[in-house]
Amino acid sequence: MADEVHFCQNYLLIKPEQASCFDLLRLLCSKTLENCDFLRTPVEAEAVRFRRRWIVFISLLVQKVLLWLKKPLAAVGDAVELLLNYPAANGGCLRLLFNLLTGRLVRPDKSSAGFTSAIGYTDKRWNLDRSIRNHEHNNASLAMMASKLSYENESFVRNIVTHHWQMEFVEFYDFWNDFQELNTTNAMMFRDKNVNPNLIVVAFRGTEPFDADAWRTDVDISWLAERDPSGPGPKIICLLHHQGAAENPNPGEWRCKIHTDRAQPGGALAILCASVLAIHQEELLLQRLEGVYTFGQPRVGNEQFGEYMMGKMTSYDVKYVRFVYSNDVVPRLPYDDKTFMFKHFGPCLFFNSCYKGQVLEEEPNKNYFSVLYVVPKILNAVYELIRSFILPWRKGEEYKETWLMKLFRVAALVVPGLVNHFPVDYVNLTRLGKLSSSIHNLKHD
Repeated sequence: MADEVHFCQNYLLIKPEQASCFDLLRLLCSKTLENCDFLRTPVEAEAVRFRRRWIVFISLLVQKVLLWLKKPLAAVGDAVELLLNYPAANGGCLRLLFNLLTGRLVRPDKSSAGFTSAIGYTDKRWNLDRSIRNHEHNNASLAMMASKLSYENESFVRNIVTHHWQMEFVEFYDFWNDFQELNTTNAMMFRDKNVNPNLIVVAFRGTEPFDADAWRTDVDISWLAERDPSGPGPKIICLLHHQGAAENPNPGEWRCKIHTDRAQPGGALAILCASVLAIHQEELLLQRLEGVYTFGQPRVGNEQFGEYMMGKMTSYDVKYVRFVYSNDVVPRLPYDDKTFMFKHFGPCLFFNSCYKGQVLEEEPNKNYFSVLYVVPKILNAVYELIRSFILPWRKGEEYKETWLMKLFRVAALVVPGLVNHFPVDYVNLTRLGKLSSSIHNLKHD
């Protein structure tokens, strides 16, 4: 343990892979938590005197379940994507049946320009919204489409950017993870060479539905603390294999969640990328950074970290726009309470299920798991299912949802909130959403 945290003096690490069922009971019932492999902190008092042990218990339990489901969930994801792509790979459903009967079945190539991810099948719109003339709204719409496109393979991305969007494809990145020995983080870069040649877009892939590690990231409440890089002391973020933030026990200390053993959700990576530029004082890049647009971003730090980042955003005139749709569960994680103090920073552009937006400090029902919101969330899921049939009739065929998305809408009647994180509603709000104030005015809020 000493080797892992020798450069970080304050931390809380939850290690679900080392926790047994007995440890879960011990966490709730035992008065002391000495010699725990699954829960690490340098000060014993911090490990014992939790005001909300049940939050740690829930985080540990959910992560444990996700660890158990990791391989089967990935296998299901691979099978689902293959099945979804068989018709396209064989020239349609009728041709697929003919090929199957004649032994000429073509197996989809996951690296081809025709292979679409499961996320892509929930929303098959790939053309940009040309009806929006206001430049500031165009950036938000373009950023959302880029976020959606980032789920696809390189050949698919190159084809859409080059032939559909008529832009210059720059690069597709698979970032290697030494800990997992896998490519766990993906990003893409392109340039609007026709309308605005100076505009370069960098998009990070978000939470994938069949990636257990990505969902673990959202519920992990581990944290690592470091002093403000602009103040005295070490000017680094502790990079370990967990993430999180909590309340600030020492003045001048801020905490953020960056880790190296699994992929971050895309919204988290976008703002953390800006934070790395600020920490390393990359002034040239920060001066040229027009804005950071996130969609369904989880919390990434505590209040002190937020103050530090907003100071940097203001100093370098960088726009930070955080979109949240309705009951999306991800922006409401990790938990924000008096014990752990995860905090969003900057204004929240919250859109309800009618795509009416307002600027808030925090999205409603900020921690998601509230008894008071159970019935409203279910009723909202019912409305969204009905809306999926009505919207194309009112707004046009481009808003017709796929059969797969409708199935997810039905599932949302039981588990509302997960489907709200899918791209379809975020694409809709950038095209249909109405906001009381201009996005431009949010730059220095």
